[in-house]
Amino acid sequence: MKAYVTAIIENYVREYEKTSATKWGRPLVGFADAAHPMLPELRVVADKNHVMPQKVLEDAAIVVCYFLPFTRETAKSNIGDGHASPEWARAYEDTNALFTRLNAHLIEQLEARGYRAAVSPEATTFDREVLMSRWSQRHMAWLAGMGTFGLNNMIITDAGCCGRFSSVVTNLDVTPGAPLTTENCLYKREGKCGVCVRHCFSGALTTEGYDRKKCFGVCSENAAVYNDFGNSYAADAEGVIMDTGSEVCGKCLVGVPCAFGKPFREE
Repeated sequence: MKAYVTAIIENYVREYEKTSATKWGRPLVGFADAAHPMLPELRVVADKNHVMPQKVLEDAAIVVCYFLPFTRETAKSNIGDGHASPEWARAYEDTNALFTRLNAHLIEQLEARGYRAAVSPEATTFDREVLMSRWSQRHMAWLAGMGTFGLNNMIITDAGCCGRFSSVVTNLDVTPGAPLTTENCLYKREGKCGVCVRHCFSGALTTEGYDRKKCFGVCSENAAVYNDFGNSYAADAEGVIMDTGSEVCGKCLVGVPCAFGKPFREE
């Protein structure tokens, strides 16, 4: 079933690209344990009200997590200080729109085979007070063993960190992955690199921590510039759609050694 789910995602993306201005790299797919003992810790390291998979689906067994890498062309367009590039803003919105359709398709295909599946309603909401979501796509991907957190707070996968994650909760009976035991971030692994910090022109990202409000301020500035691509991730914590533009930046994901792969050779 893992191969079946992966094929559904890969095939849908390839078909979707035929009519999309945005293109993507090959998707990566992981499977997290919906009853993993570390799940309650998300209410400490992420949002204190983080939703558990069983709240999404009563008999949840697996969280299917997948990563859509952006293309090198999209990433290259966003290198440099100042506003995010229009290509980056469009890719952000196009990817979110794709997630909505792909997740519905995946749920339909799983249900056709007798399984149950659902998407957390919290996955597309964002609390503008605490600046967090009650469903962390990245932490779910981490639990699935898809990668580890970089200094830039992104998950560094086998295909790097330049892209976006989504997920579907299901009662699939497959063997889940597990969090990796070694770091994929060069800074965390060897104490060197930190290119993502240097690329954060606002100073929101440092080697000591991350200023969430300062980062969101930059994203809001970009939203004021890019309001023609939609606002697909604009619901507040209560699910009310906000009239915003594309709240993006992405400078810490581009032009870095981990953008499109692990920044070191496997031993």
